[in-house]
Order: sequence, then structure tokens, then C-alpha cells
Amino acid sequence: MSARATLAAVFLLCAPAIGSAADLTIRLTAAEDELRDIVENASLLRQVVDDDELDTRRDIVAAAQADYARILAALFDQGHFGPVISIAVDGTEAAALPLIGGADPVDQVVVTVDPGPRFLFGQARIGPVPRGTELPPGFAPGEPAGTSILRETVSAGIDAWRADGHAKADLESQDLVARHEGNRLDANLTLAPGPRLSYGNVSVQGAERVRADRIERIADLREGDVFDPEEVRLAAARLQRTGAFRAVSIVEAEEIGPDATLPMRITVEEQLPRRFGVGAEIGSTEGLMLSAFWLHRNLTGLADSLRIEGEVSGIGGDTGGADFSLGFSYNRPATFNAETDLYASGEIERLDQPDFTTDRLELEIGARRIVSDEFEYSYGFGYIYSKTDDAFGEREFSILSLPLSATYDRRDEALNPADGYYIETSLRPFNGFERAGGGARFNADLRGYQGFGGENRDRTVIAARVQLGVVLGPDLEDVPPEWLYFSGGGGTVRGQPFQDLAVELDNGREVGGKSFLGLSGEIRQAVTENIGVVGFVDAGWISPEEDFTGGDSHVGAGLGLRYDTGIGPIRVDLGVPVEGPNDNGGVEIYIGIGQAF
Repeated sequence: MSARATLAAVFLLCAPAIGSAADLTIRLTAAEDELRDIVENASLLRQVVDDDELDTRRDIVAAAQADYARILAALFDQGHFGPVISIAVDGTEAAALPLIGGADPVDQVVVTVDPGPRFLFGQARIGPVPRGTELPPGFAPGEPAGTSILRETVSAGIDAWRADGHAKADLESQDLVARHEGNRLDANLTLAPGPRLSYGNVSVQGAERVRADRIERIADLREGDVFDPEEVRLAAARLQRTGAFRAVSIVEAEEIGPDATLPMRITVEEQLPRRFGVGAEIGSTEGLMLSAFWLHRNLTGLADSLRIEGEVSGIGGDTGGADFSLGFSYNRPATFNAETDLYASGEIERLDQPDFTTDRLELEIGARRIVSDEFEYSYGFGYIYSKTDDAFGEREFSILSLPLSATYDRRDEALNPADGYYIETSLRPFNGFERAGGGARFNADLRGYQGFGGENRDRTVIAARVQLGVVLGPDLEDVPPEWLYFSGGGGTVRGQPFQDLAVELDNGREVGGKSFLGLSGEIRQAVTENIGVVGFVDAGWISPEEDFTGGDSHVGAGLGLRYDTGIGPIRVDLGVPVEGPNDNGGVEIYIGIGQAF
């Protein structure tokens, strides 16, 4: 066998009729599998033979002539700079055949490729580049050469200049010398940074219902600021996040403007302004929950949104009576600065729970800052008024609060995560004017996901969740019952009845606890492309004290089925009680959309 690997692919086109290619046979000798696949994927002949509508002699000859350049480029990309390529159509080199010729069928096409040795870098230089530029580690003397690593290196250099404000940085020249005697490639790349530019005039195209000046305000590309490609990306993300636009693009002008400025053009395609939706969820204990919403994406021409939603839950369940809620949420982007939105929300609610009933009104206004794609936080003022009847009797609450919250989301998907983690925390200092005194309520929700299975990382997923809640300050009887904690049901411990774990008073009645700890674990296993199974264990702890002392715990476990709809999985879970202070023997069923957490 020759020391130089020879790659030979023979395409046999058996033609029972004029212009018909009935079969394709590939013969390979002394070929590296990886290189063979690369040449096959680059070949246009394969696509022509596989396409019933492109199998005439003219199609085949045209594809064969195009394959010289395609295969050569593929080999150069892998560092083979001295290949020999032959493409024979019925024994005649394809390059010598006329594209317009006879109509005789093609019997055989033979593609023979001698890739030659793989070259290594001799010299590997690029400049000028900004200080601290990270170049691909493969661009160095002695490393395997190839046009792909050259492109990566040029891109890294240009990106570094653009990040420093040189928006028109480009490749000025390249000096590539292949030294065949030593199988070395000398590469000398020269970049032209161009001047450091600032934003010039910003124009808006495509705006119909959203005001153009509002679009500029949200984008916040201020004239005179130094160009920054990351800032441009974030500007497009802010516009997209408003929900008012179907598509957003921000394009730099081709020519540099006066005084080293760079005009920018924002092009938007607006969404239909109105949207509505409905939802449903059912549990064997919780009963049926129905919800609906109406959304306006651009209420006043400022890309501001108004969402009105209602919900009825507990229908036919064992959770007391039916619960009702009706609320609104308003969001005005880029109100205080480009990253900080104004929000306002309100809700009226009737809760008919097993251990209490409450009629409540809640209003809140504040600011939400979007720090990055993963992190956001909010702060505001809230007011709550409620009338309640529980184990402590009939009471009224009037509370002013300072709601603070933060979310850090590193999940790969929201409804069906297979990797990453999610952290949500909230702190609400409050002061009551009726029963509740001063204090604070803290909640945390921490979730983590790890996929296994090699390339199919989401075939097996381990998911874990920790929930924590505590009310600091007032005595138990001076806390609104909806702020106290219960455990049991779909949101806490599956398998245990809804709100089954609580604090029992001396009179035998139950109320929620001042502190709560919930732990959940799942193993999610994909069975087919759309169907998966889940095993889960949940545990909950409820305490009447804010330091978690003197409480009770319970555990539930079960199995679930998932059907992936593409939007999110349909979830069916069956849970049973494992351990707890109450004697519960039934099976609980939970149905919904999306993973349990």
C-alpha cells in the first residue's frame, strides 16, 4: 500500500433509460473515514444522483465540473494543500466535456482523489491585533494547518478590533506559501483596523404603530458613544424582549460618516398587537384549573404591554371551594434607562382553602432591571388589603410592603430544561396597619439540571429543586394566611394531598407555618423522540416558628409520563405518600404542560 493515502470514490450510474440514474455505488480504498466523509459531503454529484429531477447527462456533467472546486476547498479546509483530483465521466475527464452535448445516458462516473499529506504551520503570524486578543490555539507553528483555522484566526482578530470600536476592521492582505518539500504552510495575515468610530445618526425603518423615537430610546445607541458590537446586540435584544416586534435587525452603514461616525439603521417588523390564550390543569385532589388571558403588546405606541388574566381553580377538587382571581400587569420598557422597565400590577382574589377563606386586593408598582440575558431584578412598592376567616377567627389586614426580587436563569430551555440552573429569590419587608406588625417575608426557589448520554445529553436528565420560605417578625396569628406555608400537592410534595401538612393549633384546627423547606428530585429518561418517563421523590417541612423548629415533615414519590409537543411536554404524574404524620393512602394524579419544575 502506498505511503500516501489515496481516496477513491467510484460513482456507478446504471441507466436503464436515457437521462436516468438508477444506482450509486461507492468504492473506497485506503481512505481515512473522516476525510472520506468530508469529500462525500462536498460532492455535488451525490446530490444530483439522489435527486430524481436532476439526473440528465447535462446535470451530471455540470455537477462533476463543479466538484473540482468543491472537493479542493474541502481538502484545503483540512490542510491538504497538494491534492490530485480526477473526475472521469465514462472515461473522459469532466473538465474536457462540453456542458451542452449529447443526450446519451451516463454509465459511470469515477472520482479519484489523492489528498496528499496534511500540512503543518511553518510560520503563523497575524497583526496588528489589540493587546490581550485571544487567538485560536491551533494557529501556531507545528500545528495542523487548514483554511478553517485561518478563517477563525482572522475572525478573532477582526472581532477584537470591533470590540475596541474599530467597526470597519478587515483583512488587508494574506501571504500564504505552501512549502511542499517540508509539508509546511507559512501564513502571514495583515489586518487593517481602520479608525475608531462613534455612533452617528440612528434611523428607524418599519415602524408603523410603535413610535420611532420610542424604538430609538429602547435601543439606546447614543450618538457620539464609541461603537461596541456587544452594545448593538443588546440593543436588538431589548427591542425583541418588548414583545412588540416579530423581527429586529440593526445594521451598520457601509460608509463612514463625518468626524469618524458610523450611521446605524434599525429595521423592525411589528407583531400583531393583540393576543389571547387559554390554559387548563387538573389534579385528582386540586381539581380543575382554567385560565385565560388577553394581551396588548403596544398599548399606547410606546411598545408597552398590558396583560389581563383570570383564573378559576379548585373546580371539583378537595381543596375547599373554588378560587377566583382577576388581575392585570402593565410593562413600559426603557422607562428609567434602557435596561430598566416600569411595571404595575393588580389583582383581586377569592381564596377558599381547606383551612381558611380570604378576599384580597393587591396593588404593586415598581421597576424591573434587565441586567443580562440571564439576570434581572426588581424593586417597588406594594399594598395589600384582605379579609380572612381561619382558625384565628375573622380578621382584616392592611399592609404596605417593599417587594424585592431577583432571578438568575441559566437553563437551556424554560419548559423542558436538560442543563443549567435557575435561582429565584424574593424579599418583602412590610408593615401592617391592622393586625400585622412589621417584618419581612423571604422566598427562594433553586433548581438544577444535568443531562447525560454523550451527544444526546438530554436522553437522561437529573433534576433537583430546593424551596425555602420564612416569615420574620409577627406572631403566627398576625400573618395573613395566604403568606403562611402549607405543603402537599403539585407545587410542593406530589403524592401527598393538597396542603396536607400544616400547623395544628390547640383547638385542633390547622393554619400554615411561618417557615417551609421543600426538596424535590427527578430522573427524566427519554424513551423515544417524543415520549419520556420520570421518577420523582418530594419532601416538605413545615414549622410554626421562623427558625424551622418544632415542625413536621412528609414525603411523596411516584412515576410520570411526558409527551413532548415541541412547545413543551405534556405532563402526567402519579404520586403516592411515603411518609408523614397523616394517614393518606390514595394515589394523586397531576396533569399539566411543562416539567414539574
